Amino acid sequence: MDIASLIGFIGGIAVLLFTILSSGELSSYIDPTSIVCTFGGTILMTLGGFPMKKTVEALKSLRHVFVYKELESEGIIKSIIDLANIARKEGLLALEEAAQQLNDTFLQKGILLIVDGTDPELVRNILETELSFIENRHKSNQAFYEYLASMAPAFGMLGTLIGLINMLRNLSDVSSLGPNMAIAIITTFYGSFVANYFCMPVVNKLKLRSSQETLLKEVMLEGMLSIQAGENPRIIEEKLKAFMSPKLREKLSSDKEQSEGE
Repeated sequence: MDIASLIGFIGGIAVLLFTILSSGELSSYIDPTSIVCTFGGTILMTLGGFPMKKTVEALKSLRHVFVYKELESEGIIKSIIDLANIARKEGLLALEEAAQQLNDTFLQKGILLIVDGTDPELVRNILETELSFIENRHKSNQAFYEYLASMAPAFGMLGTLIGLINMLRNLSDVSSLGPNMAIAIITTFYGSFVANYFCMPVVNKLKLRSSQETLLKEVMLEGMLSIQAGENPRIIEEKLKAFMSPKLREKLSSDKEQSEGE
């Protein structure tokens, strides 16, 4: 569970409610016509802009904003170093049994390609193609919410224009000025709310998740190619540490010293 996302979304609602209730009534901000115009129009135009399959995939990706298991780079590097030690002592064919125990399908696929004697350049091409496909899928999900973020203010503005037109056409009817002005203002409020409170934070979080996953996949790729090239496990470890922050490098070194001391 991502606590930061929960705090952000719940806290945002709390701040908004506090601001509304401190200066007025919540009922003043609820208008069925504005809701239909802004939310209905935004959803329908987004559905019109994306195939149903992509829409379903994007909606499923929303869970990664709140529920996400952080991939630990130090754990990945340790697994690669263990595989390198096995390959150095027992040969590449011995990696087949170790590969079956790996939890990451990307790493497992790469190791099995190496065991099968696949050419290193072909291994790189296959894994980079898969990595590219993963990145494209992530970008497609992000684009869905970016499109949603652009449609919400657009329909908020349309609602504003409709409200202003109705108001100007009925200036002689004083009783209609208030409702029409409410539609004009509240639709803009709804559009801004959807874009800035929901869509943009979701896009940013998905981009962050994608960046983290892509980086770890690149670490795996470099590690596997180094194993296939027969490089020394210590050299491989130092090479992969380049992908890590100084803090994580120190943690990995301290964990290694502790395990060797035991």
